[in-house]
Amino acid sequence: MAEGGAGARRRAPALLEAARARYESLHISDDVFGESGPDSGGNPFYSTSAASRSSSAASSDDERERPGPLGALAAQPPRSADAQGPEDDEAGAGWSHALRDRPPPRFEDTGGPTRKMPPSASAVDFFQLFVPDNVLKNMVVQTNMYAKKFQERFGSDGAWAEVTLAEMKAFLGYMISTSISHCESVLSIWSSGFYSNQSLALVMSQARFEKILKYFHVVAFRSSQSTHGLYKVQPFLDALQHSFDSSFRPSQTQVLHEPLIDEDPVFIATCTERELRKRKKRKFSLWVRQCSSTGFIIQIYVHLKEGGGPDGLDALKNKPQLHSMVARSLCRNAAGKNYIIFTGPSITSLTLFEEFEKQEIYCCGLLSPRKSDCTGLPLSMLTNPATPPARGQYHIKTKGNMSLICWYNKGHFRFLTNAYSPVQQGVIIKRKSGEIPCPLAVEAFAAHLSYICRYDDKYSKYFISHKPSKTWQQVFWFAVSIAVNNAYILYKMSDAYHVTRYSRAQFGERLVRELLGLEDASPTH
Repeated sequence: MAEGGAGARRRAPALLEAARARYESLHISDDVFGESGPDSGGNPFYSTSAASRSSSAASSDDERERPGPLGALAAQPPRSADAQGPEDDEAGAGWSHALRDRPPPRFEDTGGPTRKMPPSASAVDFFQLFVPDNVLKNMVVQTNMYAKKFQERFGSDGAWAEVTLAEMKAFLGYMISTSISHCESVLSIWSSGFYSNQSLALVMSQARFEKILKYFHVVAFRSSQSTHGLYKVQPFLDALQHSFDSSFRPSQTQVLHEPLIDEDPVFIATCTERELRKRKKRKFSLWVRQCSSTGFIIQIYVHLKEGGGPDGLDALKNKPQLHSMVARSLCRNAAGKNYIIFTGPSITSLTLFEEFEKQEIYCCGLLSPRKSDCTGLPLSMLTNPATPPARGQYHIKTKGNMSLICWYNKGHFRFLTNAYSPVQQGVIIKRKSGEIPCPLAVEAFAAHLSYICRYDDKYSKYFISHKPSKTWQQVFWFAVSIAVNNAYILYKMSDAYHVTRYSRAQFGERLVRELLGLEDASPTH
C-alpha cells in the first residue's frame, strides 16, 4: 500500500510536466499588456498560472484523494453511475458511450502580423495600419459637408471654419486621451481641475474642439440605397475590418464573446445613483471574434436594438438562435481554415457546431441547459444526478465527431466539442487542491477562458471614456478603442517594442501626443 502511494507521488511530477507542455502547446501568450495583475476571479476553472502550478504541490492529502490517482483515470475515465443506464432513444439518435480517439484539426498556418514594422516605427504608425490617412481624409470631407448642409438649413455659423487633416488627427487624439486619463468629459483637458492637461490644451482651443465635435461625421447623409441603422458608421467599420484582415493572421484557437464595454469602472465607482439612472441604456450589442493566443480582435459584429422586433437586442439576449446568427456573421471569413472556436452557453448548440464542421470550422463550447439551444442533445446528459460525483469525475457521450461532456468540479459543467478527442486526458490546476482530472477539451477551454478574462480585465480599462448620446458615435468610439488595442498588440510583436518597451498606458500617451503633433515629447515613465 505504501509502495503504491509512493509510486503515485513519483508519477505526479511527470503528469504535471505533461500538463504544462499541453498549456504551452496552446500558445497562451504572456501578459499582452506588459503589466502584472491578479488572476481573473470569475474563472470557474481556476488559475493556470505558474503560481498555481507551484502551489499545487502543497495541497492536502485528503483533497488529492477525492478524484483518485491520475494514472487510474487515464486507464479508465471515471463516469457517473446515474448516467449509465440503457437509453435506447438516445442510441437511436446516434449518441453512444463508445469513445473513439481522433486527431485534432490540422493547422499549418503561421499566425501573427503580415507586415514587418521597422524598429523605429512610432505608435501612430501602428495605429494607422487600421486608421490610415485616406480614412481620416474621408472624415474631413464628410464633416465639412455636414457642417455646410447644417448651416444652410439652420443658419450660418460664423465661428466655423473647415476642418483640416491635422485638426482631425488632433480631434481623435483628444478623444483617445480619455482612455488613458479615464475622464468621462474630454473637455476636462481645458479645465483647471484634476484632469486638466495644459500641454495638450495648447494644440487646439476648447471652442474649436467643440465646433468639430458638433459637426463630426463619418457619413454625412443617408444614400437612397441605405437602410441599415448604422449607415453613418458602417463604411468605417468595413474599412477597419479590411485592415484587421490584411494586417494580422490569427492563431488556430479563437473566442467568440462580448467584450467589457458597458461603463468606465472609475465613473461607476464615483458617480451617484441619480447620475446612473439618467444614463441611457446602450441601444446596441457588440460581439467580437478574438485570437486567444494574442488577444487581437479579428472581427467585430454590432447588433442594433431597432424597436421591439424579433431581431431587437432584447430578443437577442434571450434567444439562442439569434446568438447563432451572430456567430455565423463573426465566422463568415473563417471557413476552410480549420480554426477552433470557443463559445459561451448562448452560442453553443449542436445544430450550429454541425453546420460549422461542414465548413471546416471546429468548436468547443460551454453548454447550459437553461441558456443554450439543446435541440438534439441527450436528455440524460442535461440532468444532474441525485448524488453529486467526486470532483474531477465526468461522463461523455459521442455522436460522430461530436462529444458531449458532463464534468463535475463543485458543480456540473457541460461542454460540446468536435475539436478535441474524447479519450485524451487533461488536468485543471487549482491553487489549493492540486490537479483535477478532466477531458482535454475542458483543459483547453479553461486555458483560453482564463486568458480572455485577463485580457478583458486589462483592455477594458483603455476604452475611450467619452459617452456621446448618438448610437453611431458610441459604436465609432468603441471601434476606435479596439483599433488602438490591436495596434498595441502588433507593437508588442514587433522589433519596435524591443527598442522602446512601452506599456499599454505609455503607448496610449505616445499615440495621443503624436496625433496632436507633439511627437518630440516622450511619455512619463
